[in-house]
Amino acid sequence: MPIKTRRWVVPAEPDDGLRVLICRYRPRGVTKAKETWDVWMRELAPSPALFDAFYGKGQTPITLDVYRERYLQEMQAQQDTIAGLAARVDRGETVTLLCSKDCILEQVCHRSLLAELIEAARKR
Repeated sequence: MPIKTRRWVVPAEPDDGLRVLICRYRPRGVTKAKETWDVWMRELAPSPALFDAFYGKGQTPITLDVYRERYLQEMQAQQDTIAGLAARVDRGETVTLLCSKDCILEQVCHRSLLAELIEAARKR
């Protein structure tokens, strides 16, 4: 089964499987009854420091390549969580990774990067 990526505001589809919110912060104004995700794994989102560096808050913005490299480094500490998601996919489940952004550059979107890490964990 696949790993899917989309925005959390996109309504669930029957084949979405486990919908995992991977935002650092909970979406504002969304009551528990209106959550579109099954589980929130905020530890799989980029750190606040990485977000600040990417958006240039108080500093010159980092490049997309640096952002990608730093996110992948941060996820080294989340290997057990990533392996757990990989095991679900190996058992035939679909995992849908959700965040709040419309990702224009998929190659540096943390949803896409995380999907790559889950696929890599499946091969180990």
